Amino acid sequence: MSIVVRDVREHELDSVLALNNAAGPAILPLDAARLRHFFDTAEYFRVAERDGTLAGFLIGVGSGAGHDSSNFRWFHERYPDFFYIDRIVVASRRRGGGVGRAFYADAQSYAELRYPQLACEVFLEGGNDPALLFHGSFGFREVGQHVMEEAGVRAAMLMKPLCSFEWVRQTYGDALPDAGWLARPRVPVAPVHADAPRPTGTCP
Repeated sequence: MSIVVRDVREHELDSVLALNNAAGPAILPLDAARLRHFFDTAEYFRVAERDGTLAGFLIGVGSGAGHDSSNFRWFHERYPDFFYIDRIVVASRRRGGGVGRAFYADAQSYAELRYPQLACEVFLEGGNDPALLFHGSFGFREVGQHVMEEAGVRAAMLMKPLCSFEWVRQTYGDALPDAGWLARPRVPVAPVHADAPRPTGTCP
């Protein structure tokens, strides 16, 4: 069956919360109030459906967000413009079935029209080689490490240059074409600085 990625619906928040808190040590736990905050403010909050059931979710914010994660602040102190993946969770029964790649393809498709780089982290405690390999195969590279103040967990900080961004900005500026798949984000996006440094890494 196909994977459908779409915006989360309010009535699904309880199911999303259960998915998050069953994900294991690679994902920080959430409470209902924190998840509601993401629902109200996150620029990107989408779920995946497979066979008619919830298969996972991804939450992302732009560099202009007032996000309080210490990992987000680490990136913000070093890079002026990026799209940050706060968390991605795939239901245990769906792992290895392409849901994670569908999410990353969708998130990149959204981000590359608006930001020059994609940022995320992978926790290193307990060994997380499959996650590091997954991100490496998707074009991310480590740009540093950071110990989260709020959790005491060391994370590899990863970034990926979005090579389409420069062409989109030069061609369309701030006015993207009026097309359904280019729909406005869930909340306003902070403007991208025209004179921002080029992304780290190399685009082909």
